[in-house]
Amino acid sequence: MLVVGLTGSIGMGKSTAAKNFAAKGIPVFDADAQVHELYEGVAAPLIEDAFPGATENGKVKRAALAAALLKDKNAIARLEAIVHPLVRQARTEFLTRHARAGADMVVLEIPLLFETGAESQVDVSVVVTAPAHVQRERVLQRAGMTDEKFDALLANQMPDADKRAKANYVVDTNRTIAETAKEIDRIIESLRGREGTAFQLMPGNGREK
Repeated sequence: MLVVGLTGSIGMGKSTAAKNFAAKGIPVFDADAQVHELYEGVAAPLIEDAFPGATENGKVKRAALAAALLKDKNAIARLEAIVHPLVRQARTEFLTRHARAGADMVVLEIPLLFETGAESQVDVSVVVTAPAHVQRERVLQRAGMTDEKFDALLANQMPDADKRAKANYVVDTNRTIAETAKEIDRIIESLRGREGTAFQLMPGNGREK
């Protein structure tokens, strides 16, 4: 099973790219969606302990958590120490499930693929990119987003140029959705039939070589 890591900085078009992979029948693990689920479940009490007042009725209040993160330069690291292990566990379960089902390719959509060292757990990396001014324009259109929040998020992410340098494939999303889809299709076709080793070598799956 070939494991493809899909990444890119905020606002670069990861979700659109992921939908293109899924449209071709390729299973996609969405790390952001997993975080949303955790925020409404097992991670909520842990986050409340670390950031009192950040939850309500067993769910994380995103605005309150975002405010707490802006107040303390070490807060993001504390949050990641809570959330990342839970996301990794869910990711391993996803990979195991689809390997057993006989999938020949899966996609892990991981915003911080390189920042967290998760590139060592994929066979191929795909980075989506767009010019900085396009990225900023896209992100600032999101509800509740401000320049301050955006800059804080960027500070926690590897520069786009560094991600592109590390990638096996780079997809420019500063064009039409149809053109981006065609580029994803070309990548998929180039990967068809390729054997992967990332899952087999993953610690804890019982198939280490």
